[in-house]
Amino acid sequence: MATTKATKTTNATAAAAQTAEIGVIGGSGFYSFLDDVTEIQVDTPYGSPSDSVFLGEIAGRRVAFLPRHGRGHHLPPHRINYRANLWALRSVGVRQVLGPCAVGGLRPEYGPGTLLVPDQLVDRTKARAQTYYDGLPLPDGVIPNVVHVSPADPYCPEGRRVALTAARGQDWEAVDGGTLVVVEGPRFSTRAESRWHAAMGWSVVGMTGHPEAVLARELELCYTSITLVTDLDAGAEAGEGVSHEEVLEVFASNVDRLRKVLFEAVTLLPETDTRRCLCTHALGGVDPGIALP
Repeated sequence: MATTKATKTTNATAAAAQTAEIGVIGGSGFYSFLDDVTEIQVDTPYGSPSDSVFLGEIAGRRVAFLPRHGRGHHLPPHRINYRANLWALRSVGVRQVLGPCAVGGLRPEYGPGTLLVPDQLVDRTKARAQTYYDGLPLPDGVIPNVVHVSPADPYCPEGRRVALTAARGQDWEAVDGGTLVVVEGPRFSTRAESRWHAAMGWSVVGMTGHPEAVLARELELCYTSITLVTDLDAGAEAGEGVSHEEVLEVFASNVDRLRKVLFEAVTLLPETDTRRCLCTHALGGVDPGIALP
């Protein structure tokens, strides 16, 4: 259920202003570039999301922005309420989600400033709730069924195509495909861990891409990850390894480019009712035992 916290809308447009078709998770300041942003608080059966949901418009498309770490970046990766975040976005009408995130490169050619749109995911997290269908009762007493959803190809194929096209439109040739390995955090990898990740053939390493992608699939949302390499991970470089300051510096120097790619991708995503990708029927008609928002 969504409740308005602050709004610039009139009564005639209030209902429309509290809905969106496209969601962007991450980028606490992306919505600050929009006019007439509506901030709403959304309650979910899984607790509170990371922050309010910020609703605005890009080229006629209604967009919901949700700061993954909270607007003050106070939530470390392992404490983010991923289930609440995805549920909150769906509850305001979102059906397609873009998930930009900062990552470390596991290959020398994937240095700082590389944009990579992954097509595969490896989970190396340890203590994150990663399903809605665990058979445990919700606060209202409803018990979800145990449902097994396939994330064999965890990202929306149409969303990936759009992200690559949007990057090229901004003269930023993104790497098409690769594996994102997600670690628990908040610490970075040891050099041995990093070398192991690279030896397995994985491309980039981050801390927030899982369980976002699989939870989106369970809600039959289209989810596209767009990763920005901020550093070479410890095993791919000499020296002392990555630092928090280095990550922030590289991300800040590329955030304007990333914002332009995201905004372009929003304009290129298909209309919600025209989606025909695998994401839209991930449940395969199975009753999840709970009413999706």
